[in-house]
Amino acid sequence: MKLQKSTTCALLLACLAMSAAGAVSAGEIYKWTDADGNVHFGDRPSGAATEERLAINSSPTNQEHVRSIVQARNDARAERNERRAAEEEAEPTAEELRAAEAERKDKCNTYKERLQKFVTSRRLYREDEAGERVYLDEEETLAARARVQEQVLEYCNP
Repeated sequence: MKLQKSTTCALLLACLAMSAAGAVSAGEIYKWTDADGNVHFGDRPSGAATEERLAINSSPTNQEHVRSIVQARNDARAERNERRAAEEEAEPTAEELRAAEAERKDKCNTYKERLQKFVTSRRLYREDEAGERVYLDEEETLAARARVQEQVLEYCNP
């Protein structure tokens, strides 16, 4: 943000300087060559034999046009920065990918162990709100095994 403000201020100052310089350059400009062959420019006649008056047409700077250009550039820069930030958020880093992979492997192992217990256990149970065991009937046991098998497939097959 500070960079944009300083850039904007610098551009506006440059535009003001150019508009002030435009008023100076609107006068007469003279060009002449000295005895050594060096070309000189000035706003007053030098009296040299090689002197010529240059026809320079200038107009004042349109401040609104300059402001609109500066604003358009700042808007484009802000849009680029937002787009980059969104892309950086969207793309997971290598560390995030490693963490997700480790989590997936942990869940895979957990669900494999749970499936093994569900297959080898004679009776399955869950705890109710009071912390007491409630044994599952045959249909609930099959449904629980099916859910764990789905989770094993989800986390163990990348």
